[in-house]
Order: sequence, then C-alpha cells, then structure tokens
Amino acid sequence: MKRMEELLLLAKESRWSNHSIWFGHYTTSTVLSPSPGLRSIMSSATAYLCGHLHTLGGLMPVLHTRHFQGTLELELGDWKDNRRYRIFAFDHDLFSFADLIFGEWPVVLITNPKSLLYSSAKHEPLERLLHSTHIRVLAFSLSSITSVAVKIDGVHLGQASHLSGPIFILKWNPRNYSNKTHNIEVIVQDSSGRSKSVHHIFSAREDIHLRFDLLASFILLTDHCTVARVIFVMIVLMQLIVLIIFRYQAYPEHKGPLGFINLMSFSLHVLSKLNISYYSVLLLTLYTVLGPWFVGEIIKGKLGCCFSFGIFVDGHFLQGSITFIVGILQLVFFNIPLMVYLCWILLQRCFGHNFRSHLRQGKYLKIIPVHLLMLLLYIWHIYSCYFLHMTYGTLALLFSPLRTWLTLATPVLIRCVWTLNSAELGTFIVRLKSHLSS
Repeated sequence: MKRMEELLLLAKESRWSNHSIWFGHYTTSTVLSPSPGLRSIMSSATAYLCGHLHTLGGLMPVLHTRHFQGTLELELGDWKDNRRYRIFAFDHDLFSFADLIFGEWPVVLITNPKSLLYSSAKHEPLERLLHSTHIRVLAFSLSSITSVAVKIDGVHLGQASHLSGPIFILKWNPRNYSNKTHNIEVIVQDSSGRSKSVHHIFSAREDIHLRFDLLASFILLTDHCTVARVIFVMIVLMQLIVLIIFRYQAYPEHKGPLGFINLMSFSLHVLSKLNISYYSVLLLTLYTVLGPWFVGEIIKGKLGCCFSFGIFVDGHFLQGSITFIVGILQLVFFNIPLMVYLCWILLQRCFGHNFRSHLRQGKYLKIIPVHLLMLLLYIWHIYSCYFLHMTYGTLALLFSPLRTWLTLATPVLIRCVWTLNSAELGTFIVRLKSHLSS
C-alpha cells in the first residue's frame, strides 16, 4: 500500500505536465496491485515503457498495446542478449519512438506525421498535424547523413534538408492527405554507404484508428496473476475430483472388449482404491497447494518460505503470482504424469506382470516410450532442483519437500508399486481376467 501511495503522489505531481512517461521493469499484466490498480494510477501518462517479457524468446518481436484508459504500454526487447534499445521524441507534444538494434545504422525516427497506431487523442494534440508545415525526421549515424528521401503512398516527395543536429525537414501540405490513411516512407543513407528505410501509416483524421496485434494485447492486458491462479486451482480440483470419485465409486460392469477408455477407467479404479497409490497421489496434490515448497534465502540475508499462494520472508507476506505458474508446471509436467504412470504400472501388474516380465512381452514400441517419457520428466524435475539450488542456495535445496524430497521419493514409490504384493491386487486381477475372457 505504501508503494501505491507513492505512485499516486507521482501521478498527482505530473498531472499538469504536458506529458508524463512511466518506466518500469514488469508489464502491468504481471504486477499485483491493490485497487484502483496500476493502470488506473498511470492513466494520465502518455506511455508506460517496460521490459520483463521482452520478446518472449523471439516469439513476439513486437509487444505493444494500449490500455483502456489510453496509455500506451510498450515492451522492449532485452539489451543483455539481443542489444535492443529505444529512442523516443516529442515533436510539438506528439510522441514518437523507435525500437532499434545496437550497431545498426543509420537510426531513423519519423516524428511528423506520427504513426496512427500509436496516436492518442486523449494525451496528444493530434489536430496539430493538419496545421504542420514540414515533415520532420530524426536521422543520425556514425558517418554523416548524405540523403533523406521521403515518399508518401509510394510517391517521391523530395529530399529532406538538414535543419540542425539530427533533424531533417521537408515542406509539405497536410491538407493533401486529410482523407483516409496514408503510408509514409523515409529512406536514409550515410556517407559509408549504409541505408535504412522506415515507414508507418498516418492519418490527419482523429476518427480513424488502428488496432494493436490481438495476441500482444492479450499478453499485455490480461491479468496473468488471476488467470494463473484460476488455472492452478482448476487443475488441482479436477485431479482431486477424479481421485475421490474413483475412490468411492463402485466398479462398473463392462460388457464387450476392453478398449482404451475402459482400461484407463479400470486403472484409475485400481490406483484410487489401493491405499499406497491413492494416499501418495492425494498427499502430493494437497502438498503442492498447501505445503511449503522450500525454505531458503529468498533475498540476501533473509530467510523465507515459499508456498503456492505466496512467499513469507522477513516477517512479510508477498502474494503469489509467478508461484502459481510454477505450480501449474509442477502439476502438468510431473504430478499428473506421475499419476498416469502409476496407473499404467498398476495395469501391467493386473495383467500379471512384474517389472522384469513386462519387459519380456516384446511390445517395446508400446513400453519403451512410456518409460522414456517419464524418465525425461524426472530429469526435468532433477534440473528444477539444480535451478532451485543456483537461485536460492544449498539450504533451499536441502529443505525443499516439493523438489528435492519428491525427487528422492518418486523412485521409491514407483518401486513399491512394481513390487506390490499380488494379494492386494487379487480382486482387480480377477476382474480384469473375467473381462478378457468374456
């Protein structure tokens, strides 16, 4: 709440400024904030410049959108690996920017007319475009700029002349472009022979708008913390409901051959009705939701305890956000596959096989992929222990029931199921044989 009050104060102080630009690391979609919310506080800002998601590993080269209040949210690619940076300018209170790669020259930014996609009547005096006398371009390079050619709708308008510094201008009549949308292109060359072409769509009319990419808007505008929380709870509930229903549901009588669905149902009945498998899976699911995942040095010199719903550190509770995403990964890529794998083992046991005899069936194309997939997921879980150690230290590795302890307990549980006394499976073996013989 203290941080929100500080942000509210900053918003009030900048209320009477021509423009305000907000900077932050995280996208608003990944930030937890109490009412009225971060987007509402920064609603008077022209743009919010941020990072964190960057380009999603190259999947989304452009992550830009506009808040419902009119503020632009402009994600920028990372500097560390991809050397991305941004320049922006205000030209007669009209905001323009360019996302660039370091080392690529010349650098070009068209400031007038500005891009229609990033125009905001709420924050900018867009009517000034109709009264402007010159096209204006910022262009600079390691070598001197020799040519700045301007085209609109493919028609060459002429060479922009150098005004001062990186500013180049070309006289124009915006009234000639007062209808619909138009495309402006600027081609810049320097004395070293390098050239750069940039273009965008503009319009002199305020009633014409362009929409941002739908996926980019979804990524930046969706409350991912709430979505992750809902998905996490739904996965947990579905797994628990399946376990409990099959635990207390009477075994149905199947007629005809046992297909894949019937065999899957049969194996779930076996898993849910045997105490060792039922309580193991139930305990793992409940512990993923309620139990501490690890205890370690959350921040330097401060011990903390991590749960699915948040982190306790130094006497403070930090509400979970990324923890729910980690929980979803834990459920989808280990807990549920382990449950399915145990069902498959129990099915093999009901067919009368133990670990050695099931390998002698000769059905290697069916058996090996199952073991291989579980092995890969187990290796992923081991790697998560290594990642935990590298991030939070040795203490977190040693006191991590959901990572280290589970990694050690999983082979023990699998061995117990493979070596389970046949007498405990007697009823299920008889049922399966009666189905196969009918």
